[in-house]
Amino acid sequence: MYALKHPTKERGMTLIEVLLAIVIFAIGLLGVAALQVAGLRYTKGSQNRSLAIIQAENIAERMRANPAAVADGKYVTPDVSDELPGCVSADCTPAQMAEYDLATWLSDTRQALGVKVYDGSLNTDPNVNATVCIDSTPEDGTNGAWACDGSGGIYAIKIEWLERTTAREGKLADNYSSSGTASAVEGFVVNRFVLRFVP
Repeated sequence: MYALKHPTKERGMTLIEVLLAIVIFAIGLLGVAALQVAGLRYTKGSQNRSLAIIQAENIAERMRANPAAVADGKYVTPDVSDELPGCVSADCTPAQMAEYDLATWLSDTRQALGVKVYDGSLNTDPNVNATVCIDSTPEDGTNGAWACDGSGGIYAIKIEWLERTTAREGKLADNYSSSGTASAVEGFVVNRFVLRFVP
């Protein structure tokens, strides 16, 4: 004779357990997505700092290539002009070359750190500014006010740009930029990079 087997209860996951697993998995995916977004923002901030360094070194090298204009103080610019001198295809004096260097450098800096699409003309983005001056205390000054004192023999190259840092309406927030000061544009701060050098 065969022994009768009692039916065993079915074992497995219930619908509630499946739903809980899906919710936990979805929360994990949202966390990964938030990390990706934050990573992109940090990368952009790092890229901007690298570009500011490159642009500061760019004008420093231009100055070293034109010592006569540096000696005459032609690179000291409290307010850099937005107009390009006619020095592209003709020979220039050292003073004209300094003016050309400053105008193209400022445009290139604004192009690198701003948001305007290049259209072949000088970039006049007001959210990115830069200057070259003689300053014994280069770390002072506020947004738009360079506070160059003209004393000493050390040049300061100062570059300012906007960087996202606080929550904007309907957007995620991050606060990786602690070096900036409040800007007039909501959700952004003004960051500044300063390079001191002797040409």
